[in-house]
Amino acid sequence: MRAELPAYYSRLAPFRDLFRTANPVLTYHKLGPRPSGVRLKGLYVSTNTFSRQLAELRAAGFESGTLSRWDATPSRGVILTFDDGYLNVLRNGIDPLAVHGFRAIQFLPVNSLGKRNEWDLAAGEAPETIMNVGQVREWIAAGHEIGSHTLSHPFLTRLSREQAREEIQASRRKLEDLFGRTILHFCYPYGDCDDHIRELVREAGYTTACTTDWGVNPPGAPSFALKRLTARYPSRKIGTIWSWLRGGIPLGL
Repeated sequence: MRAELPAYYSRLAPFRDLFRTANPVLTYHKLGPRPSGVRLKGLYVSTNTFSRQLAELRAAGFESGTLSRWDATPSRGVILTFDDGYLNVLRNGIDPLAVHGFRAIQFLPVNSLGKRNEWDLAAGEAPETIMNVGQVREWIAAGHEIGSHTLSHPFLTRLSREQAREEIQASRRKLEDLFGRTILHFCYPYGDCDDHIRELVREAGYTTACTTDWGVNPPGAPSFALKRLTARYPSRKIGTIWSWLRGGIPLGL
């Protein structure tokens, strides 16, 4: 099945049958206009494209799913995730999500709230603003969720066990203290994880963790290795982003 389908999600038609057999999780990063000179153009999805994707899902009878119910019998739920907490998602995504009746979750690198995507800049990516505490509260007030993307967006497998534990556990505590809600969902920066990292996530009290692995999630799939499909605009030039998503290019997820 994998070889017959696109590497990324742009429209529903190629994935319709797959989405009816298991639970899909779509991942986005940035919404709105794309600055000039961006290396990974596919991480920007225009507001119009995002609205079209949501409208298409809704017209086909798909509904908003949540990570808390990812293991349910497949029905028509689609889970929408955003990595990194970019302000442009708040500014350009709230209205389309409301219009089409979808909820989403933002995975936040908590020490970067109100700052920039420093993990990308050294590799030549464009700077983007991360939501501050007040803006995250605005996101939550609109009915959406938040999860942890660590403290500082590192490659977790390159850290010592104690450093990785701190990134995983302290980020959960900080988010709970800041926003007064239980944080149950985690996302591995760059999709970088192994058995030891997954165990640290479980020990920290999370109930799910998202990867960058391609695919959907049938009931009984590993809850700390949930697969996702990267959503983007239609393009034939996907080699760069696909290499990065597989770990070949050290830019930020």
